[in-house]
Amino acid sequence: MEQETPAASPPWHEVVRAALTRNEFRLVTYVPDNVLRPLIDSLAADPFFTVFATTREEEAVGITAGAWMGGLRGVVLMQTSGFATLPNVLASLAVPFQIPIVMFVSERGTLGEFNLGQALVARTMRPVLDALAIEHHTCTRLDELDFIVDRTLRQAVATQASATLILSPLLTGGKVFKP
Repeated sequence: MEQETPAASPPWHEVVRAALTRNEFRLVTYVPDNVLRPLIDSLAADPFFTVFATTREEEAVGITAGAWMGGLRGVVLMQTSGFATLPNVLASLAVPFQIPIVMFVSERGTLGEFNLGQALVARTMRPVLDALAIEHHTCTRLDELDFIVDRTLRQAVATQASATLILSPLLTGGKVFKP
């Protein structure tokens, strides 16, 4: 009797792309990041999405907030250190005006990080999100990713509350450090 070979799982970035499509999140703003490059490239290649780089994370949040007010769902992509610039814009715009800014953050500052600045922001990001009452989940496993991303996107829209998906190096492979 022949055994069936299990189908290969899609890569993490394709799982995220499929969930964004299913939930009609068409706008993608980002600050360039090598860890997120596969996701950015995948989204940019898909005509369903409008994808563009911003110069700062606050700019990406502002554009995404404006899009929401105009009836368009969007997400913001960044790395951990970029999150450090966001507490003011989240506390003064997204949270009080109930704008569901969904942020995907490639996690740096852990698992062999060499940059002290990244490590410091990694230690403060979750407490800041908690202080702002922004839902957040750390995604570490491919087999849970679709469920977590899909439910987070749905909840953000339904409750008009921002949310953050922290993409662990255990999921993405993280930044490649040179010895």
